[in-house]
This record gives sequence, structure tokens and C-alpha cells, in this order.
Amino acid sequence: MTGATGASGGVGAPVDGLPVLASDYFQSYSVIGLLALVGVLFVAVAFGAGRLLRPVVPTPEKLLTYECGVDPVGEGWAHTQVRYYVYAFLYVIFAVDSIFLFPWATVFAAPGYGATTLVEMFVFLGFLAVGLLYAWKKGVLAWA
Repeated sequence: MTGATGASGGVGAPVDGLPVLASDYFQSYSVIGLLALVGVLFVAVAFGAGRLLRPVVPTPEKLLTYECGVDPVGEGWAHTQVRYYVYAFLYVIFAVDSIFLFPWATVFAAPGYGATTLVEMFVFLGFLAVGLLYAWKKGVLAWA
């Protein structure tokens, strides 16, 4: 049985009463593929133009290892004070807190979830407050 309406499963053959249009299906993906190709070409042209247009004048100073504006003298081992890590850790804690507040506010507005989400938020803020109080008692927050 071969025909446009047969059971062969080809293009145009009905599936559950709906005609299958493979060309529309692949046309949708061809637009996405074309857009991806244009994006890759745009990046390649930008990098190629940068390589062709930049001045190339290597000097001994330019070939030195450079980090944070400090000349590389002495040994490669440097001590970093721990308090900077603590500041970074406190920032991460409060960044996670702010990220958690947005979905919490959305769920809090939904009917039937008010009391549960309110208790969860107070528990979460309690943990943050205990951590902040601990850091304050240890003198970590004192800027010297």
C-alpha cells in the first residue's frame, strides 16, 4: 500500500488523523541552524579582524609574567590574609540569601502556602543571623 494516505508512514501520511509535514519540522530547525552559523561566523570574523588589525611589537617587558600590577620579583609563594576569604564568604552567604528571597516571595503570594513559607523564611534568616552574630563576636567584621 503506497500512497499519500497509505500506512507507509512517509511524508504526508496521516498519523492519528493529522498529516505529517516533515518539511515544516526541518524548516524550523534550519532557521535555528542558520542563526547559529551566523553567530559563529560573526565571532570568527571579529577575532580574525582583531588579529589582523592589532599591532604586534613584542618587547622584553611585554613578555614578563604579569599579575595584578605587581612586578614578578622574589619567590612565587605569597601569603594572603584569611580575613579576605571571610569577606568573600560573607558576600556569598548574603548573595544566596537575596537569590532565595525572590522565589520565596512568589510562593508566599500563592494561596495555601503562606504560613509554611513564612516559617521557612524565618528559619533561613535565623541561620543567617546566627552566622552573622558569630562573625561579629569573633571580630571578623571589624575593618582594620
